[in-house]
Amino acid sequence: METIYTAKTKTKGGRKGHTQSIDDGPIDMNLSVPKVMGGDGGDGANPEQFFGAAYSACFGGAVELVASQENVDIGEDFFVDAHISIGKTDEGDLQLAVILDTYLPNVQDKSTGEKLVNKAHEICPFSRATRDNVDVTLNLLLDE
Repeated sequence: METIYTAKTKTKGGRKGHTQSIDDGPIDMNLSVPKVMGGDGGDGANPEQFFGAAYSACFGGAVELVASQENVDIGEDFFVDAHISIGKTDEGDLQLAVILDTYLPNVQDKSTGEKLVNKAHEICPFSRATRDNVDVTLNLLLDE
């Protein structure tokens, strides 16, 4: 792999600690464990929220790229909602699952929308990193 960019972050104290980006500082925040996971449910973010934000942004970029290659106007107000779940496997190991809901306001044809979303899933670096390891469900949201 030829490296284009490397993001550097540091987290002290694990899930209930503090995280920050090392080089340029846009991320600098406390972390909290949700109450349902035995934490205090404080006002900090958690790793699943960061992963969801990162995955939805990356996937949205992949959708934009594919749409431009296919000459499809997806609309400026398109979005990707990421739902990141953490649970346990039958063996008791922790495991993630992802649902990506993609809304393409200018795409009225379901087959065109599905083609864009599926192609984006093939090229998105986060999709490639999770492939064959994390269950990822892709949903296309259309106006009805």
